[in-house]
Amino acid sequence: MPLKFVLRPNEKVIINGAVIGAGDRPGSFFLYNTANFLRGREVLKEEQIDCIEKKLYFVIQLVYIFPEDSTLNLQRFASILDETREARPDAGKTLDEIARLVEGRNYYRALKLCRKLFRAADGTADATAADGGADQIGGEDDDTPTTDRMP
Repeated sequence: MPLKFVLRPNEKVIINGAVIGAGDRPGSFFLYNTANFLRGREVLKEEQIDCIEKKLYFVIQLVYIFPEDSTLNLQRFASILDETREARPDAGKTLDEIARLVEGRNYYRALKLCRKLFRAADGTADATAADGGADQIGGEDDDTPTTDRMP
C-alpha cells in the first residue's frame, strides 16, 4: 500500500537525498516503494541546534538522509547519545528507545521520538515554534506517517 503525504504550498521534502518542492498550491504525493524522506518542517538545520536534544536529532537525521555516510554518523550518534544521557538523566527510557530504534534502522521513528525531547527540555509546546515558518520541526499539526518506510 503506498504512503500518501501532502505538501503545503512552497513546502519542500527530501526523498532519498533529493530535495523536491511543491508549487503555489498544496499537493498530494504517493510513495510506492521504500524511501527515506523528511518534509521541510521536519528538517533541522545545523544553525538551529541550540541544545543537546537537537544535536542528537541532527545526527540521526544525517544517518537517515545520507546513508552513504552512516558509519561516521553512527559513531557520532553514539557519542552524542552518551552526552545526552549525562545532560538528561530524566530521559533515560526515551533515550534507550531512541538507541533501540537507531540500532534497528528505524530512523524516522527515532526522529519522531527525539522531537518529543525538545518539548520536555523546553517545557513548551514545541521548542521550534519561535522560528515560525515551514521549516519548523514537528508541531501540533505534525502529520507524520504511521508506518516507517525504512527497510
